[in-house]
Parts: sequence; structure tokens; C-alpha cells
Amino acid sequence: MTKKEQPAKNIIVNNNKARFEYEILDVYEAGIVLVGSEVKALRSGKANIAEAHGEESDGELWLYNMNISSYKEAYKENHEQKRPRKLLLHKTQISKILGRIKEKGLTLVPLNLYFNAKGLVKMEVGIGKGKKLHDKRESFKKEQDTREIARVIKGQGQD
Repeated sequence: MTKKEQPAKNIIVNNNKARFEYEILDVYEAGIVLVGSEVKALRSGKANIAEAHGEESDGELWLYNMNISSYKEAYKENHEQKRPRKLLLHKTQISKILGRIKEKGLTLVPLNLYFNAKGLVKMEVGIGKGKKLHDKRESFKKEQDTREIARVIKGQGQD
């Protein structure tokens, strides 16, 4: 049985805070509507999605508070840094997501932003449920334990 090869992802920015703050239930790949100067700025890695979140407006999904720094060579045709950006998904995916985020405590969280194999900007968004303080502590302890185990295993191989 052959595995399907994953297409190459050129990751622009990860949202590590999202996996710590939220328990991710579902993950979707979405396109995003951008202007030319935004794409140029993304190619140089000037983006921040740590404070971004998705919301519904007129049956469409929009991403708010995503910061793409201005591209200095664009000069007059530069973009607004924190403007709302439309997420591109299939209708069935949008209806599933809208049904889920209307549930109590669920939100649409951007996980990472990347260029796919064709050179298009894509965003991985997840439906997340906010973690409580004790859940965050538990996930932190698990992370520390796995690091410690990796250190011990690495140390045994050097003998």
C-alpha cells in the first residue's frame, strides 16, 4: 500500500499559541483573498497570526486581526495591515464550520499560513475549544515529559 505524498509546504508563519490556548477539534485548508503587496510581504515572511480569529459575516468566513506588514517597495499601492480578509472554502465546508462555531465555546482559529506546491497562499484553520488553566498545565507537563524522554534516549545512544 502506497502512501499519498504530502505536497510541499513553504510555511510562512505558525501560530504556536493556538495549540496551547485551544483544543483543536477539526482542521481545514482555506484559501485567502490577498492583494499583490500582501503576497510580496508574505514572501519576505512579514506576517503575524497570533491574535487573528475567524468570524461569520453574510454566510462567508472572514479573518480578523491578521497583521501583514507593509511592503515598502509598493509605496502608493500598499495595503492596510490589519484589514479583514475573506477565507475561501467550499460551501459544504463553510456550512459545517458555521454550524460548529455557533456552538457554545467554539471558535475559528488560524493555525498556520503557507505557500502550497503551486505557490498559492493557503491557511490552515481549526475549530478550537478554549482550554482551561488546568488543561494548559497538563499539556505543558506532557510536553516536558516528551522532551525529557527524548533527552534520555539521545543520551543512551552516545555510549
